[in-house]
Amino acid sequence: MAITAQHLNHQQRPSGKQQALVLLAFVGLCHLVSFIGAIASINSREFYAMLTQPWWSPPGWVFGPVWLTLYTMMAISAWLIWRQHAQPMRQSALTLFLVHLLPNALWSWLFFAWQLGAASLVNIIILWLLIVAVLRRFAAINKVAALLLVPYLAWVSFAAVLNFWLWQHNPALL
Repeated sequence: MAITAQHLNHQQRPSGKQQALVLLAFVGLCHLVSFIGAIASINSREFYAMLTQPWWSPPGWVFGPVWLTLYTMMAISAWLIWRQHAQPMRQSALTLFLVHLLPNALWSWLFFAWQLGAASLVNIIILWLLIVAVLRRFAAINKVAALLLVPYLAWVSFAAVLNFWLWQHNPALL
């Protein structure tokens, strides 16, 4: 007989304290990824200001608050999946979530620190595909967790188009 949430007794379910600690761990992990990217972006304001920008490019100060919000939503999304203990797909979904954080952290290094426009574009396309895969896995387990990733997918879609435009219009810098 398969074990379901109904079969778990109260002692087997994570306590409120355990759940809070895991939520904090996911928030910490996602913001660590943000910090790794931020290290690469130390001189990003100067570099970003040197780039020829499309009219639809947001000002540089927008990126920080947007990413702060998205990383927090990503953490909550992963935590909601973690809470689904009876779901057999939970582990593979969380593993895919962790894997997708690698190209997320790498993008800032490729674009800002190393100024590799083509490589950053390939990386962000890989990131986009991984986000779609994570979103689909999460949707099969918890719809709210998947919906929390939709703004992230939308922002990375926008960032990919912007990455392409900047690469094409700034060949001397990217």
